Amino acid sequence: QAQLVESGGGSVQAGGSLRLSCAASGRTFSDSTMGWFRQAPGKEREFVAAISWSGRSTNYADFVKGRFAISRDNAKNTLYLQMNSLSAGDTTVYYCDSKGDNFWYNLMRKSAYPYWGQGTQVTVSS
Repeated sequence: QAQLVESGGGSVQAGGSLRLSCAASGRTFSDSTMGWFRQAPGKEREFVAAISWSGRSTNYADFVKGRFAISRDNAKNTLYLQMNSLSAGDTTVYYCDSKGDNFWYNLMRKSAYPYWGQGTQVTVSS
């Protein structure tokens, strides 16, 4: 059974950095578009970043451009999100996801991603 497991969340002070990881198992995701979303309590799950199966193409939400970087290591079946210059507004749960295909569209639509991890909490204190 396909499974995505996030790790690397935690608490950090404003201005600090964290690196999230997402380990895939049960099937290979190396041929799939993957990404990160986040969701605060009482709010809609929102797009953060996406990366093509090869890693050559990336797409970011405006509020993380220049601060976050998405990457992947297909040999390890692992997805990453490097988060720098964190602020209190970044405090929320982050989810790893996969489209299950290599199409580069509907990246910001959560319904386009059938595979999800359980989420990892990121807390930024000011």
